[in-house]
Amino acid sequence: MSRIYTPSRSPIEDLARRLTSRLKPARRLAGRFAAAAILAGLAACASNNDFYPTKGDAKPHPGVAKAKLHPIQGIDISKWQGNVDWASVRAAGTQFAFIKATEGGDHVDERFRTNWDGAARAGVPRGAYHFVFWCRSAREQMDWFKKNVPNDPTALPPVLDVEWNGHSQTCPKKLPKAQALAMVTEMLEEMERYTGKRPIIYTDITFHKDVLEGELPDYPHWLRSTAAEPEQRFVNRKWMLWQFTSTGRVPGVRGDVDRNAFYGTPSEWASFLTTDCDPREHKRLSEQGLCTDK
Repeated sequence: MSRIYTPSRSPIEDLARRLTSRLKPARRLAGRFAAAAILAGLAACASNNDFYPTKGDAKPHPGVAKAKLHPIQGIDISKWQGNVDWASVRAAGTQFAFIKATEGGDHVDERFRTNWDGAARAGVPRGAYHFVFWCRSAREQMDWFKKNVPNDPTALPPVLDVEWNGHSQTCPKKLPKAQALAMVTEMLEEMERYTGKRPIIYTDITFHKDVLEGELPDYPHWLRSTAAEPEQRFVNRKWMLWQFTSTGRVPGVRGDVDRNAFYGTPSEWASFLTTDCDPREHKRLSEQGLCTDK
């Protein structure tokens, strides 16, 4: 047996009802439409907890709506964003930026140094990322990274971007899991030796499932999931950073830009900045000498 549920009215709804009841019938109908529009706007405002209202998304996906509830957010940048106004990026509340530096063993992003220096001048914490090319050895790639990325103690930890390069014309292949994992591990260790900071692993759903699932738990992970929350797409993986859209809009950047969220609170973010370790793992990793504890 079912019942008809009639929700109680809010004070705002009662006020709108009383106001429209005093109007003549023709005007009352118009008044009700106006009241409905006002109520819809108020409801939208009440539910809008976006910490960065000046930022947006050209193609927002409902599956990642919770991303805007995270108070610490940032971007990742490459040459494809063109000339970036870093002062405007910072003024919009951007808390971090990861900047493409190198790819494989012979490519440097043509805007890396411009973005690297511009973010620093604007006061945006920034880190460099290396995009892995599966047809070059780990050693070649890390030699290239070290040759082109400054070892800046004020920078965020470096990022190793691991994805399959399925659209590459010269190296579309996938490696066996053991071989890919060995390459990733070697590059992470060399990044850490060079920078003194525990690197971050950036990955997508497919590569994680093929190679990383259940592996490398002592590294912070930055997960790409643009249609659902990471917990729904990555099995048993604690995430520190979440790339939730590739069609973001941020003042100071023309066109699409990747937007990202940090999992925690401002105090946890401050802890990360001073230790280069995921705050949830700080005690355990610090005992192993894996945090910088500046």
